Amino acid sequence: MKVFLGIDTSSYTTSMCLLGEDGGIKADERKILHVASGSRGLRQSEALFQHIQNIPIITSKLATSLKGHDLVAIGVSEKPRPQEESYMPVFVPGLSLAEALGDLLGIPCYKLTHQESHIWSGIASAKGPNTRDFLAIHLSGGTTELTRVRRNETTDGLQIELLGGTLDLHAGQFVDRLGVKLGLPFPAGPALEELAHLSMESVPVPTFHRDGMVSFSGPLTALEKIAGHAQPAVAARSCFTGISRTLVKWIRWAEKRSDSRDLLIVGGVAANQIIRQALYQELPNWRLYFAAPLYSVDNAYGAAYFSALASGKVGTDFAATHFCQ
Repeated sequence: MKVFLGIDTSSYTTSMCLLGEDGGIKADERKILHVASGSRGLRQSEALFQHIQNIPIITSKLATSLKGHDLVAIGVSEKPRPQEESYMPVFVPGLSLAEALGDLLGIPCYKLTHQESHIWSGIASAKGPNTRDFLAIHLSGGTTELTRVRRNETTDGLQIELLGGTLDLHAGQFVDRLGVKLGLPFPAGPALEELAHLSMESVPVPTFHRDGMVSFSGPLTALEKIAGHAQPAVAARSCFTGISRTLVKWIRWAEKRSDSRDLLIVGGVAANQIIRQALYQELPNWRLYFAAPLYSVDNAYGAAYFSALASGKVGTDFAATHFCQ
């Protein structure tokens, strides 16, 4: 069977994925980078070094899954976003590995951005949107963007137009900083959500949106002030309800700027079930698509999926899973 390799070396995860020509995932290996207790992140140099250490660990695991299959193409994230000035050193190890393998094996290496990989993994795991023109929100520790996405019918590439972003903190930074304040490990998303499910109570926090720009510094300041007084579970739930209210404002603003009512939401914060339920409830006129929780967080599925499409070496079974009609 033909297989396709996806590689992504983001700020906090080393990821590789093997995807079969039938659309099935043959292997999905990830290693989260180590962050010291109490810390709120990693320097790029620290993350890059850990990627270099992690790559041979992951490739040794993939070797078993690769036996008996024919690797025909590679997809790799080369930078954060599809903008000329976009660059982060953490993507260099994955890109170097992909290019080296491509040259040694004589197979094509297709480059895309981390954001595009997230969108492709969302499309594949959410089975939609089923249109060539839709909106997408990318919510993570390094990105908070509202975009309009168009698919190029000729190249299978994505044209991404930025509609809005954040004035200060990213949604994931809001979550992580509050989590660390509450004594949770970094990255704090899963632990903070688990804590939030212990309470149905939340306190109102300020939310901000203006002309496509959102802000999370105000909600963080408010919750940090009450963290020592309110129950931790209440503070945790208030964080996610605050993000939800901000997103609803953002999306309703977008209604006046696009005829599309198809919205894909990707990124680590998009895995949160409290946020998902709130958006379904508040936005009944939208067709909402969420990447599967396992593929909301950083992963290489999208890069592998894109390489399969771009190579043209997939059969009708795989094409049937593609969102474009």
